[in-house]
Amino acid sequence: MNSEKENILKKLKNNGCRITRQRKIILDIILQNRCSSCKEIYVQATKIDQNIGRATVYRMVKELEEIGALSREIVYK
Repeated sequence: MNSEKENILKKLKNNGCRITRQRKIILDIILQNRCSSCKEIYVQATKIDQNIGRATVYRMVKELEEIGALSREIVYK
């Protein structure tokens, strides 16, 4: 496991987040791919585990935002 992933998982745990297999899958997708939306993350995640729900993806993204590991930007065109 790389140090960036280890640090994020440690911060999540310290923030009270359970580290599940599904959350690790979502984190791997975020770290490895350049997904521009939760929908893209969800599509990639369900290719690995069909039991991952949209709510799980949104909650994980929110948790990552809370610990400062991720920043969503709203872009208006």
